Amino acid sequence: MRSDWRIVMFALVGAAVLFTAPLWTGAFGVYLLMQMMLLCIFALGFNLLLGYTGLLSFGQAGFFAVGAYVCALILLKAPSLLLGIAGGIVAAGLVALVLGYLSVKLTEIYFSMLTLSFGMMIHSLVWRWRDVTGGDDGLTGIPRAPLQLPGVSIDLSRLSSYYYFMLVATVLAVWVMHRIVRSPLGLTFQAIRDSAVRAEFVGISIRRFRLWAFVIAGLYAGLAGAMVAPLERTITPTYAHWVASAEPVLAALIGGLYVFAGPIVGAVLFIGIKEIVVRATDHWMLVMGAVVIAIVLGFRGGVLGTILRWTERGEEGKP
Repeated sequence: MRSDWRIVMFALVGAAVLFTAPLWTGAFGVYLLMQMMLLCIFALGFNLLLGYTGLLSFGQAGFFAVGAYVCALILLKAPSLLLGIAGGIVAAGLVALVLGYLSVKLTEIYFSMLTLSFGMMIHSLVWRWRDVTGGDDGLTGIPRAPLQLPGVSIDLSRLSSYYYFMLVATVLAVWVMHRIVRSPLGLTFQAIRDSAVRAEFVGISIRRFRLWAFVIAGLYAGLAGAMVAPLERTITPTYAHWVASAEPVLAALIGGLYVFAGPIVGAVLFIGIKEIVVRATDHWMLVMGAVVIAIVLGFRGGVLGTILRWTERGEEGKP
C-alpha cells in the first residue's frame, strides 16, 4: 500500500512539473523535455521487443526515420499535423510488418544482425533517393502545421504550444503501452520471452506473436519519428543511421528492462546526462560511454529496477 501511494505521489509531482514546465523554464528547457518525450516513446516500443518479448533489435532507427520522412513529405504537400503524424505511423508500421515477417523467422544473434542489416538498408535508401528524401541534404522547411480538430484549429507554431501536443501524445502512448503489457497479449509476449519452447508447446504461435511485438515497436518508433519532423523542421539521414538505434537500447538498459517505467526513467537520464557531458567536454562520446557503462554495471537491472528492489527490501525489513 505504501508503495502504491509513493507511485501516485511521484506521478502527481511529475505531472505538475511537466504541465507547468513552459511557465518556469526557458525555450531550451522545453526543447530538452521534448527530446526526452521522443526518446521515451522510442524506448518504450523497443522495450516491448527486448524486455517483454526477448528480441534484441538494432534496426529501430529505420522505422523512426520512415515515420519522420513520411510525416515531413506529407506536411510539405498538405500542412495537416494529424495527417502527417498518422501517415508516418502507418508507413513505419507497414515497413515493420514486411521486415518483421522476414526477421522473426530467426532468433537471438541472427535476428539482431538481420534487423541491423535492414536498418542500414533503410539508411542507404534515404541517403541515395535524393529526388524524394533530399539525399544527404535531407528535407528542410517542414511546417509546424496547426492541429485541426472538428470545429477548431489550434496554432502550434510556437514551441510551447507544440510541447503540450507532444506531452498529450506521450501520455497517451505510455497509457496504451501499459494496457498492452498488462493484457493477455502482453502476457503472451512475456511467456515467449521466458521460454519459447514451453509457449509453443501450449499452442502459442511464436512467430505470429513476435511479429505483433515487432510491428507495435515499429509503430512507436514511427510515432516518435513523425513528431520529430515538425519539431526540428529538418530531417536528415542521420536519423536512420544504425548508431541512432543505440539510444533506445541504452535508455532501456539504464532505466531497467523488466520494469514498465524503466525506459521512461532511462530516457530522462540518458538525455540529461548527455546534455551535461556535451557541455563539459569535447570528448563527450568517450565520457558518455564510460558513464553509461558505470550505470549499467553499478545498477544491475537498471536504475529504477535497483531502486524498486531496495524499496522492497526496506519494506520487508519493517515490522
